[in-house]
Amino acid sequence: MPYTIAIDARKVNDFGIGTYVRNLIREIAELDHDNNYLVFTGPGHRDAFRRLPENFQIIIQRSPVYSVRELFTLSWDLMRLKVDLYHATHYVLPLIVPCRAVVTIHDIIHLLYPEFLPNRLAFIYAERMIRHSLQRGDRVISVSRNTRADLKSYFQVDGKKIKTIYNGIDEEFRKTLPAEELERWMRHLGLERPYLLFVGNPKPHKNLDNVVKAYAQAVKMHDFPHKLVCVGDRSGLEFKIRQRASQLGIEDRILLLGHVAQEALPAIYQGAAVFLYPTLYEGFGLPVIEAMASGVPVITSNTSALKEIAAGYADLVNPLDLDGMAEAIVRLVSDADHRKSLRKVGQRRSEDFRWRQAAEQTLAVYHQAVTGETD
Repeated sequence: MPYTIAIDARKVNDFGIGTYVRNLIREIAELDHDNNYLVFTGPGHRDAFRRLPENFQIIIQRSPVYSVRELFTLSWDLMRLKVDLYHATHYVLPLIVPCRAVVTIHDIIHLLYPEFLPNRLAFIYAERMIRHSLQRGDRVISVSRNTRADLKSYFQVDGKKIKTIYNGIDEEFRKTLPAEELERWMRHLGLERPYLLFVGNPKPHKNLDNVVKAYAQAVKMHDFPHKLVCVGDRSGLEFKIRQRASQLGIEDRILLLGHVAQEALPAIYQGAAVFLYPTLYEGFGLPVIEAMASGVPVITSNTSALKEIAAGYADLVNPLDLDGMAEAIVRLVSDADHRKSLRKVGQRRSEDFRWRQAAEQTLAVYHQAVTGETD
């Protein structure tokens, strides 16, 4: 007998969770033609889910994410639509869940780094919502073993119902662009090679200020032509970044591209000489795998999930150690053999992360949640 499964896709436009939602739904749609799916998404997001099969229905949900309103409206929708299973793709479950529930928790950065939150109320909200999800969810998906360990340690749970399912990456990152197409993208984006690349939003844990400082230090240690290209929304922070670059005497060597279209990312990665991602904490670290699949050697952090996914396949550094970061940059830009070695092992590592595999494992979790079966 087919089940009715609802998936929360209201964060489809986000970079991290949105990537997860889009790819997971696409792969599930190709794999499961038996069950009926309700995709909860916001007004104006229908285009993100075009060409879904007949067993998928789009339900417009107008309550904002992380709001009091969603705790009640989602409960009502689950009841009136007679849902058998609800998949919360971030850590918030509604107040009343009248069905089986699966929750994906990507990280608990809000709890480990409360100084990055706007106020104490935001911390209390995050802690209570995650605790509620751990208690009420029939199954919990963590996107890394590190997130699973963080949940077990912080909330003192045994972890029996927490299943680690790694994210995948878009297959476009695995396709080598023809030289002429890559050059067209470089001209279109105003990029000149060689360059070092950083991809990330303006959140404090992305550690961009230290990346800029380490880059400036590396330039002093070993003169090299590579500029630093930063991709991602810089709303409210661009002035500070440019001010920092000016203080360090490298303002003409930094290019802030801002937000770019998804289709431009493969070319931006493939054009880079080195990818820098020494962030303070990640629940998974999707850009690291995207860079590896693109054939770019990676420098990333020796902390959180980054160590889990990249140890042995990238140069790992302490994200607070500017000297160590600068030395790693100098080594990669000056050692062609080391770059070649990291490109090779990085591409091999990227093969471990595919959305089809993530969808297959997620469907198995759905089955366990509905039937009560265990592994």
